[in-house]
Amino acid sequence: MSTPDADPAATRLLTASSVRALAEQLGIRPTKSLGQNFVIDPGTVRKIVRTAGVQPGETVVEIGPGLGSLTLGLLEAGAQVLAVEIDPVLAGALRETVAGRAPAAADRLTVIAADALTIGDLPAEPTRLVANLPYNVAVPVLLTFLEQQRSLQEVLVMVQAEVADRLAAPPGSRTYGVPSAKAAWYASARRAGTISRSIFWPVPNVDSALVRLVRRDPPPSAASREEVFACIDAAFAQRRKTLRAALATWAGSPQQAEQLLRVAGIDPASRGERLDIAQFAALASARTAVQGTSSPHGGSR
Repeated sequence: MSTPDADPAATRLLTASSVRALAEQLGIRPTKSLGQNFVIDPGTVRKIVRTAGVQPGETVVEIGPGLGSLTLGLLEAGAQVLAVEIDPVLAGALRETVAGRAPAAADRLTVIAADALTIGDLPAEPTRLVANLPYNVAVPVLLTFLEQQRSLQEVLVMVQAEVADRLAAPPGSRTYGVPSAKAAWYASARRAGTISRSIFWPVPNVDSALVRLVRRDPPPSAASREEVFACIDAAFAQRRKTLRAALATWAGSPQQAEQLLRVAGIDPASRGERLDIAQFAALASARTAVQGTSSPHGGSR
């Protein structure tokens, strides 16, 4: 039986020693400001790719490929990879790394040197997002891509375990909040596994986890996404208060908030963490119907 190293056309995934050697060669020291923690374990890379369900020939977008550990795994699975990297040094080196370690797959890689939060259109329409997301921007990047890249049907991202819990939390749970509700506008989310700290360099001081999101239609609403998201922001800005009080500014007054809540069939004495995304959509719709105006507050991602 041949091994990857014995086959010149095979993909050679990055190991701990090769990651450190690449970083030294490029003069790269992982920075906390960019949330850089490089994956150094080929077995974990293959586990992530398998869990993601990557199929040969499909277009996958990866955000923050870094030195290319996961990129090589995605290419090994036969995917067409769009790699979005904000660091110009890493973006430039990624092509060379793939050419050297996966020469037969090099033509299936497109490197995009850009900020994932402001990238806009991609050169192809990805059906899947698979990434090790930087901890400091994981939620805004994820929500931005779900909104802008409408072709995405499934997402598997490695994030801080606490973030994974928040994204997958159901209404009424302790960790349910703004990320949970906004992600639910686009997709159903659930935890898909845990990741050991030891597979990163440098070793982070937080745990990581995989979270899977599967695209679904947003709930019916006469309000726009921005209006629904503004309602979510207001409801959780003072999460210990009842919705009647928390939504007073958003609605115009506590009395108007109570009126909108009753129109939407929601108890004014309940709190934001009890509402699912359909109820937030109904509440924003009620505001549109009763007041006939757009929310003065744009929904943030």
